[in-house]
Amino acid sequence: MIRRDLDGCPITGALQMLGDKWTMLVVRELVSGPKRTMELLSNLYPISSRTLLGRVRDMEKDGLIDRSTYGGNSRHIQYALTDRGRLLLPLLESLRKLGLALECNECEDRKKRLGAYCEACPKNEYRVDLEPATEQRPIHPRRDSDDSIILL
Repeated sequence: MIRRDLDGCPITGALQMLGDKWTMLVVRELVSGPKRTMELLSNLYPISSRTLLGRVRDMEKDGLIDRSTYGGNSRHIQYALTDRGRLLLPLLESLRKLGLALECNECEDRKKRLGAYCEACPKNEYRVDLEPATEQRPIHPRRDSDDSIILL
């Protein structure tokens, strides 16, 4: 995103950092922990890969997310919220409440369309706490499903 010199108001600066709707949706997806690029892409349908990569690059520059690259034969990238990014969680919860109050969408619509509530939804049985974390969550570089095969 192109940064412009605006009027110096903190609200203007925050809105410029948030950019567009995809920023808060990326934050919503990262609430539960680090995600790989393809996980974000599939969870944020209909975002294009070009748009997603642009947003995560801007968010990384702004210090909202960390990007970690893991090597091996199947190199992959994970994104995780930083402490600064976790400051957006109360805003995310406020947006959810506002969307419900304005009857913009219903949680049931998402469940019917995508098969699950979003991770931030109170109806989700695996709901993640939306309060800013006081301690940094560890990033697990390898998951059980990502074990590499060593060929000799």
